[in-house]
Amino acid sequence: MSDASRPIKDEEAAICDENGVGLAELEVANDGLSVVVNPDNDWAECLTVDQLKTIWSPEAEDEITRWNQVDPSFPDEPLELFGAGTDSGTFDYFTEAIVGEEGASRTDYTATEDDNVTVTGVAGAKGAIGYFGLSYLLENAGKVKGVAVDGGDGCVEPSAESVQSGEYSPLSRPLYLYPSGDLLARPEGIAFVEYYIENSARIADEALFVPMTDEQQQASLDLAHRLAEGQE
Repeated sequence: MSDASRPIKDEEAAICDENGVGLAELEVANDGLSVVVNPDNDWAECLTVDQLKTIWSPEAEDEITRWNQVDPSFPDEPLELFGAGTDSGTFDYFTEAIVGEEGASRTDYTATEDDNVTVTGVAGAKGAIGYFGLSYLLENAGKVKGVAVDGGDGCVEPSAESVQSGEYSPLSRPLYLYPSGDLLARPEGIAFVEYYIENSARIADEALFVPMTDEQQQASLDLAHRLAEGQE
């Protein structure tokens, strides 16, 4: 059994098949990243994915250093950037979703594995911008301000509801559990998976992720039962 923050890749599934390992894909939580700015920032209420790419792409390094270079309607305010360290899954997730390539990012920003550093940095400079998990935005309301993101269908505010629904695109995604078919066929295996899913809201809260809705949780339980009974 494996936890995963992305769907299994085709080549990974092929390796499982070659070794006779049948896998089930079960959603167990939701994940959302929030883009945050200083509370005194009154111009970046909503940013498009293209604008975020302009800020964070490798080509922006030493070229995009002020907000009016992102959009002429923005003020001539210096950009100060904060974000996840390069060893972080958050970094991989953000760069793939925004820049279009996992690991592709400008390097002239404050990179940290401690999201409190990002909170302090963004709170301390009017032109600062950063990103981290939604839970840190909710925990630090007032210190930093969440930015709505336009992924092509209009501006969507970061919230548990918009992450659960997938509307907060492209910075929301499901998190997965991959139990093997052999595990689900064993009484103690399906019992553990049931326990995992039934307690997923508490686990997600403690891990600073977004819990599934009741409907999502029931759908995962129903799928696990069908798989355990060999119906899928």
